[in-house]
Amino acid sequence: MIKILGKAPDLKTNTRINNSDNFSNGVFKNLEITEVLAEDVGFVKMMSDFFKSYNDRHPKSPIPTKKSDLKIHNETQTTITWFGHSSYLINFKGFRILVDPVMCGFASPFPQMIKAFKGTDVYQANEIYNLDLLLITHDHYDHLDYTTLLKLKGKIKRICCSLGVASHLIFWGFSPEIIHELDWWQSYLLENEMKITAAPARHFSGRSFKRAQTLWSSFIVEYKGQTIFIGGDSGYGDHFKKIGETFPKIDLALLECGQYNEKWPLIHMLPEETVKAHLDLKADVLMPVHWGKFALAYHPWNEPVQRVVEEALFQKINYTTPHIGESFVLGDNLPVETWWQ
Repeated sequence: MIKILGKAPDLKTNTRINNSDNFSNGVFKNLEITEVLAEDVGFVKMMSDFFKSYNDRHPKSPIPTKKSDLKIHNETQTTITWFGHSSYLINFKGFRILVDPVMCGFASPFPQMIKAFKGTDVYQANEIYNLDLLLITHDHYDHLDYTTLLKLKGKIKRICCSLGVASHLIFWGFSPEIIHELDWWQSYLLENEMKITAAPARHFSGRSFKRAQTLWSSFIVEYKGQTIFIGGDSGYGDHFKKIGETFPKIDLALLECGQYNEKWPLIHMLPEETVKAHLDLKADVLMPVHWGKFALAYHPWNEPVQRVVEEALFQKINYTTPHIGESFVLGDNLPVETWWQ
């Protein structure tokens, strides 16, 4: 149990954290004032609501999924395979990036809580191989999974993560030499070809009761003429416009659209805000994520994507909604099937 919790950084001795512009008074902070819960909502009330029965939070039958050959190694095209929620594999013209993998069947420190929807664990960690890069946006359990990472150890060449998250990884036995932590607007250049830049997000972090000891980030990946925006978790804010101005050619934006509620309106986006963030980024294609595998809020399980698609059609933007497990080529016959209906 202690291992699953991870290990927060020693803030007294961590010079990089203490020198960060985004860290003050012992915690990391958002660019805008961001309360985790609305003013009139307490933690006890929130937890009591969480265990109530809400209609359609979970699908009534197993999720329809597809399974692709992850061994295909294409150096001329970029393919994306979504594993549900915010986990996906990007085969970036031959460079393999795995983002926030959670393949243990649950998204909490306890296997009995927040179980994956039936059918969504179409891939197991032992089916993932030869990773050029593991990318971790922040340390919440639905993005940083101890069990999955243990099974991937030895298959990962490098790890890129938000500032402070390395402490968990080192505690779990990963070599510090392969880990690269980034503060907002810092970049990491791999082999003079791929550039990864951490950018702001509007969220929080923490694997126990003490929050904001590590940073939460979005990431921009640039490689061989293509740019992908990896949103992580974020409420809506002005940072999307800033990122769009800084990176004027984003080919694909992977943006969260689920787990929203009026009780926490600033840390997750409503689906319509997801489309608004996409427009701020001026990206070519929107792929909504952070839905379809876990029930972390009270809305119907398929409401997030339905609302995103309705707004995307209204705004006349390009979007894609692949099945869990389906690999697709960026820019080539993007899947838009409404499989969740």
